[in-house]
Amino acid sequence: MAQAHPSGRPVRAARRRRVRGPARALLAMLLTALVVGGAVPYVAGPGRSYLSYLVLAEREDAAGAALAGAESRAVGGQVVQEYPQIGAVLAYATGSFADKVRTRPGITAVGATRTTPVVAPPRAVDGAGDFTAGADRGGRGTGGADRVGTERADGGADTVPDPAEGGAWNLAMLGATAARGGDAPPAPAGAPAIGVPDPGALHRVLVAVLDSGVDDTHPDLRAAVDPKASASCADGRPDARTGAWRPDPGVGESGHGTHVAGIVGAARDGRGVSGVAPGVRIAAVRLLGPLGQYYAENIVCGLLWGADHGAKAINNSYFADPWKYNCPEDRDQAALIAAVGRAAGYARRKGAVVVASAGNDGQDLGGPRIDERSPNDRASGPPQTRFLGAECVRLPGELPGVLTVTAVNRDGHPSAYTNYGRGRVSLAAPGGDPDGGPQNAIVSDWPGGQYAALAGTSMAAAHVTGAVAVAAALHPDFGSDALAALLATTAAAGCPPGPFGCGDRQYVGAGLLTLPR
Repeated sequence: MAQAHPSGRPVRAARRRRVRGPARALLAMLLTALVVGGAVPYVAGPGRSYLSYLVLAEREDAAGAALAGAESRAVGGQVVQEYPQIGAVLAYATGSFADKVRTRPGITAVGATRTTPVVAPPRAVDGAGDFTAGADRGGRGTGGADRVGTERADGGADTVPDPAEGGAWNLAMLGATAARGGDAPPAPAGAPAIGVPDPGALHRVLVAVLDSGVDDTHPDLRAAVDPKASASCADGRPDARTGAWRPDPGVGESGHGTHVAGIVGAARDGRGVSGVAPGVRIAAVRLLGPLGQYYAENIVCGLLWGADHGAKAINNSYFADPWKYNCPEDRDQAALIAAVGRAAGYARRKGAVVVASAGNDGQDLGGPRIDERSPNDRASGPPQTRFLGAECVRLPGELPGVLTVTAVNRDGHPSAYTNYGRGRVSLAAPGGDPDGGPQNAIVSDWPGGQYAALAGTSMAAAHVTGAVAVAAALHPDFGSDALAALLATTAAAGCPPGPFGCGDRQYVGAGLLTLPR
């Protein structure tokens, strides 16, 4: 969930609410999360400290998950969620749990997903844990983030007036005909002049927005968010209770997911903003927990939920906490890479294109770099300064098969904050400039019926997710690989020389996103 200061420089402050004090302060924060409506309450325990672990079996199926659960319980772990789709479980434990489970037969990896303990595993919640909730019911209701922008110290954003769908330079850059207003630039030279598939075709397409939650009461999103396909995964368990997918205003940056969802599929009705794919159905999946983290189990849960509910694209505009980059030589981090990788692979096999933001640190993902913010869930003390090589990866953006998206400004040039890397990024899309005011950022929805101007690779990734929805509506028989290939081919064809040209491929991958036809 990296972001940048309005100047465009990467920053680490005002990012999310963190636990800073000793055990008493930690307990107070946990209890506060329960009181203010956080979807992931932790019950008070008898003074014990638990870490959460992902335990992976060699078998990547239900039998593997059952084995991982049995072996975890055998050494004192409390299993709170099984992931039969990938042969893994989420367990909470104290002491030397990981070392013990790693020696058990049939176990291939075990990793702690957090560095600061909690007082107990998450409490039982009726209905939580069922990945099939709503998946077989017809119909629908009506019901770590990579951004930059005019950000307040409270984690919110400065809002802008209702744009009435005007001045949408970002849509014009994709070749969409929806953009209105005299200040919108023309589409790239050579890009096909296209519209958007009719709402009926897009309505048959579901995309999942894995983020901080989505405000489905926003006028632009009321008809888009499908409550039967939405859930919270904010503690690694799918919770499909009504409204569980909505943002928690008590957690910093909770509006981010609503902004991302608006870019993907806000209604085209002459008010507010129009999404890249107006009419698409959105599965809102809240990952952001009450302590302000996108832990690996939350990501695994969200990817599996989106895949099992038939999403054609799964948007990931964040990075996995607590490690900004996960390194395979560390046993804990290697397990997190494996778990999220299994979930992403499962989603792709189920037909979903997994889309992720490249990040806002201006770093070459293919070269050495410095990580000065991990672990970001520490209770006290400074972060480590880690000097990393290219083998350390950003999750989920650097996993095989994931479409990793960089950001460009209104002029088509790479944004100063965007991460890049030859062979490490897939596509470029509008992300905007945080220094140029709202007209040079991406204006989209914000909770409470409002609108905000933000910039970042979060916004760029959302454009790609919307484009996948358009491609899926046009080609309903395409699987995930074919959809991704179509976007790459169309992007390459729409990248001539000039101000909107692709330039150095390390910044744009296959090219600048253009809507398929």
